[in-house]
Amino acid sequence: MTAALHQIWRHPIKSHGREEIIEVTLTEGNAMPWDRRWAVAHERSCFDIDRPRWQPCNEFSIGAKSPRLQAIRARVDPAYRAITLSHPDLVDITINPDDQGDANRFIQWVMPVSNGARVLPARLVRAPQAMTDTDYQSVSLINLASHRAVEAQLGQEITPLRWRGNFLIDGWEPWAERALIGQKLRIGTAEFEIRDHIARCAATTANPETGQCDADTLGALRQGFGHRDMGIYAVVTKSGDVQQGQKVDLI
Repeated sequence: MTAALHQIWRHPIKSHGREEIIEVTLTEGNAMPWDRRWAVAHERSCFDIDRPRWQPCNEFSIGAKSPRLQAIRARVDPAYRAITLSHPDLVDITINPDDQGDANRFIQWVMPVSNGARVLPARLVRAPQAMTDTDYQSVSLINLASHRAVEAQLGQEITPLRWRGNFLIDGWEPWAERALIGQKLRIGTAEFEIRDHIARCAATTANPETGQCDADTLGALRQGFGHRDMGIYAVVTKSGDVQQGQKVDLI
């Protein structure tokens, strides 16, 4: 099974923007740097800013509740700890997420593309652990062949960015990743252990270019393949550098 890393993506604020990068340095036991470092607690969230800790996604504003969030793009400037965010319906904004004034400006910025019929965004928050959808520090891998199988089931092309994965991998057979739970792999000089399947939610029905729901991804998964999974979670077991185009090897 020959495979290569096609793209690398990070999502600095959970459900609020994505950025493609060419390379990344990973640290054993940690999520990807600048990935899900912040999240947006909604108005009914129980997130405790005085004792911050990892919380499940239902404590935050996410694409499943506000699909227009899917169209946000991000650009990180690590040197200045700044993130520039853009959306097709909004004027770009640049913030330091750890600055309270900037955080408040961001909440006002994102309000128009948040679903007022659900809970509204209230606070930009951070915890010691990345706000991935797992309670352990994880990275996510998407098999592009499985993505193409979903496209065929749908009868329409969709971007793999709907799945909001960190590593997009090409060269595996469709659904080969489902047999990898518990196995280890290497990309570049980093090594990983595969932990879990990624169960999908309604956020994936929204087009990342427009924020409009235009594809029944969940129905395609259930009807065509008998599950609602796309991708796998992994943990970094050996620190190392990863670049686009590198081989993905089982070890």
